[in-house]
Amino acid sequence: MNSSSVKKISIYFLIVLVIFALDRFSKLFILNILEDKDKVDIYINSFLSLYLVWNKGIGFGLFSFEATTAYNLVTLLILLVNFIIIYLIFVEEGVKIYFLLTILGGSLGNFADRLYYKAVPDFIDLNYNGYHWFIFNVADIFITLGIICLIFAELLNYKSSNEKK
Repeated sequence: MNSSSVKKISIYFLIVLVIFALDRFSKLFILNILEDKDKVDIYINSFLSLYLVWNKGIGFGLFSFEATTAYNLVTLLILLVNFIIIYLIFVEEGVKIYFLLTILGGSLGNFADRLYYKAVPDFIDLNYNGYHWFIFNVADIFITLGIICLIFAELLNYKSSNEKK
């Protein structure tokens, strides 16, 4: 492995580590509040509250399962997706790599919670006029941004390849 590859992998690792750390610190902050109080329910403004819920599903609480077998299967599927993302990071080119790294950093943050807590702490509650969005966490933000950016990158790539024809 040459020094250029080592440098590239080090940068990739650092990006994933920073995203993972931001997610961990935010969750530990909320869980420390939980230790001092019996619940986390903090009103910040009319659009944002911090309200802790434990998510046993995937992003934004979708596909939540109480059954251990279903939970373990979802966890195994998430692990498989993470390996696919790692593979794609090394075969893709250009800016898409950074979008995949963003998704991986967030996914690893949630995956670590699934292993340690058997659930993912979600606590960011956006609302407008009493209508609430799914409660989510910092890892979900990075995963969502990475996916949206990948979609736009693919659409731009598709458009430019069609224009060349």
